[in-house]
Amino acid sequence: MIVYEATKSDFLEDVFKDELVQNICDNYESKVGRINQSEVRSWDNSMQYMYRVLSDNDIPSDAGVAIEFKIPYTSKRVDLLISGYEEESGAVVVVELKQWDKVEKIDNKEAIVKTAFKNGLTETTHPSYQAWSYAALIEDYNENAQKENLQLYPCAYLHNYLHQKEADPLTDPIYEFYIEQAPVFLKGDAPNLRDFIKRHIQTGDQKKNLYQIEKGKIRPSKSLQDSLNNMLKGNREFVMIDEQKVVFESALQLANQALRTKTKEVLVIEGGPGTGKSVLAINLLVEMTNRGLVSQYVTKNAAPRNIYSTKLKQDFRKGHIDNLFKGSGSYVDAPRDEFDCLIVDEAHRLNEKSGLFSHLGENQTKEIMASSKLAIYFIDERQRVTLKDAGSMNEIQRFAEAEGANLTTMKLESQFRCNGSDGFLAWVDDVLQIRETANTHDMGASYDFRVYGDPNELKNDIMKLNENNNKARMLAGYCWNWDKEGKADSDYHDVVLEDFGFAMSWNLGNTDTWAIDQDSVNEIGCIHTAQGLEFDYVGVIIGDDLIYRYGEVITDSTKRAKTDNSLRGIKKMQKEDPEKAAQLADEIIRNTYRTLLTRGQKGCFIYCTDKDLENYFRERLEKVSQDYEENEFFKPMMEVAEKKQRY
Repeated sequence: MIVYEATKSDFLEDVFKDELVQNICDNYESKVGRINQSEVRSWDNSMQYMYRVLSDNDIPSDAGVAIEFKIPYTSKRVDLLISGYEEESGAVVVVELKQWDKVEKIDNKEAIVKTAFKNGLTETTHPSYQAWSYAALIEDYNENAQKENLQLYPCAYLHNYLHQKEADPLTDPIYEFYIEQAPVFLKGDAPNLRDFIKRHIQTGDQKKNLYQIEKGKIRPSKSLQDSLNNMLKGNREFVMIDEQKVVFESALQLANQALRTKTKEVLVIEGGPGTGKSVLAINLLVEMTNRGLVSQYVTKNAAPRNIYSTKLKQDFRKGHIDNLFKGSGSYVDAPRDEFDCLIVDEAHRLNEKSGLFSHLGENQTKEIMASSKLAIYFIDERQRVTLKDAGSMNEIQRFAEAEGANLTTMKLESQFRCNGSDGFLAWVDDVLQIRETANTHDMGASYDFRVYGDPNELKNDIMKLNENNNKARMLAGYCWNWDKEGKADSDYHDVVLEDFGFAMSWNLGNTDTWAIDQDSVNEIGCIHTAQGLEFDYVGVIIGDDLIYRYGEVITDSTKRAKTDNSLRGIKKMQKEDPEKAAQLADEIIRNTYRTLLTRGQKGCFIYCTDKDLENYFRERLEKVSQDYEENEFFKPMMEVAEKKQRY
């Protein structure tokens, strides 16, 4: 998606007539959403500088100029693209624009600098790394960029930054590699930037290559489970961007610090669904292992562990892989500081005690911390989905203080799922009445969300989408029993909706890899098999534990299946402390559906057993459509919704 595009001559005219920023604002509101006023000021400032750079007759007048291109599968946007031809090959110059005037060098962290943001000095990626990583992601995801062999040339332009004659931190030798990949131009370097553009944009293209990038089919992203083999062989399957890279480098620095100073380090990374927590966790496992550090990936949920280890066992010895991936109850009797680093994914799912009967150990959060020199916890407290889930920021902080450990907290905020839409995540929270957000009528970016009146139509659409790459799945709230006699038989139907003649089996108990098995689209996954994993599309059946009455979304824990252990112990708690029991049950049910609804990278389709809840979702979707009636994405989406209405 591109917010603004024009030929160079039209761009120059828009700037000269002082119409550019207004055009950007109009397009931004219709395509993306609300505008941050600081962004408006940045556009107004930076585009004046680019006007001067591009005012050169040797830069073709019919070259393409695009502003604010959204990178596929992320919420990040490229500031400026300039397109044309270099000899006979299509070429695009990627320009990252910065308002910065000061920078501090950061040693011992690759490609990280410190600069002033609104909240003070903040660590962030070097502008050259940022430009390079954005170009790499475009090359990685855009099919047209590959088919047409488009050449991307990234650079950064800091038009307010004065070069320091002695020991300039921005161009320090530690950043040399990425500056070579993406040159950085400073205040007074406009002629050099102009030469850089002229070297690669020799003839114009009438915006053709911009069109190729914007309209190019987006390849399915490299899913984590498909890429681990190559990662452990030393290849970089994922290019980390912005705060991902900052967290990655900070974790490596803390690992070195823990070993060097013999102090215990604890790193907590907060991040919502789709913010790249698992990608980072696996990248850190790979890098720590390659550095010879004794490290393990830890998660309570067996589903992602089984997926990752199954993929890796294709090329590595079973014992070696099993030693990399462990359950959260593996450290009850572990010696103190036995591991250099333990990387805990889904830390909100940690229990207090371990073992089948919850009778072993004291507390999993504490045991992991005690047995490692560096404990890394990836956490999202809004994804706690059972009464036993005890992992929390407060728990980690309490045990860190008791251990005398250094505690570092960081956040991941950029969205890499749900088509890169931060807005969709906030919209889901608002719709489920988990929290009020600014996204009452705003999904932020294009995302294929549909409401169905017939579960069979939902299933059929998921089955068709799954034919592409086996990455579409059916999911459901745990409102139907998982009967023992059908656990290995997909013809045994657990989830039955008699009014529609709909019947499917829960995921089979004789496989640990439901998420990637070829025939799994014929079965329905639950929270326990889907959490921590992602698909292209998900179809979610919302059961009777979530309904809509009198203007409120209401939960009903009595509608949960008897075979579901998520709320085991709730009846006892209801007798002892009914208010606490009601609050916890409500939180778990809402969090469950929040998690299920955010498993899809490209789309989420829902069917509600409660008709009033279905109508509520439709009303919320219609309000989104009204706010974005000019947005081309929402028109076909609402046509689908209207078509389903008759059911």
